[in-house]
Amino acid sequence: MIPSSFPPRDEIARLTAAMLLESGAVHFNAREPFTHASGRRAPTYIDCRRLISYPRIRSVLMDFLAVTVMRAAGVEAFDNIAGGETAGIPFAALIAERLALPMTYVRKKPKGYGRNARIEGVMTPGQRVLLVEDLATDGGSKLSFVNAIRETGADCAHTAVIFFYGIYPGVEESLAAEGVTLHHLCTWHDVLAEATARQAFDAATLGAVGAYLRDPQGWSDAHA
Repeated sequence: MIPSSFPPRDEIARLTAAMLLESGAVHFNAREPFTHASGRRAPTYIDCRRLISYPRIRSVLMDFLAVTVMRAAGVEAFDNIAGGETAGIPFAALIAERLALPMTYVRKKPKGYGRNARIEGVMTPGQRVLLVEDLATDGGSKLSFVNAIRETGADCAHTAVIFFYGIYPGVEESLAAEGVTLHHLCTWHDVLAEATARQAFDAATLGAVGAYLRDPQGWSDAHA
């Protein structure tokens, strides 16, 4: 079960950013930009899957995520914790353990044989489901998972992630329009602030990341 005392939201964001840096989940490279799944070019890349290999860091982050959700949604707000395939599954299991709730997971698409199901585990009509993933960019994958959950007759009005890009306008509003509230621990702005404070990268790289965060599409176009 989770402890009862936690730091305020801004300190959670700073500590999360620090742990992402410490675990090597943060990659900055302006000379050889990364290509994201969207096709955009960026000097940033985040690999939250690394966190499962750091027991102390993952434990603290899961405590942070559990309390962040409970502060916003309520202590008795959920009946089921669902992880999104694949990166969300281990984090959903850890949150379900902390909240003493059943855990399920949602496939990206039906598996094509057997029951042809997208939901694995036991999810029943009327259950209030929290969708857990590692990160959120533009929110598109979240809605696909939410819709699969809702097709069972369960309700899904909240999704929680460790990391939210926080650089594309209208993401939280678009999710809210679909009846979904996004909860997160930190954004690229928090990571850049902590990386700058720690001098974790050279000044030119930090400057390029700052420019990207101010205008991600413009930066991507200029480095296509």
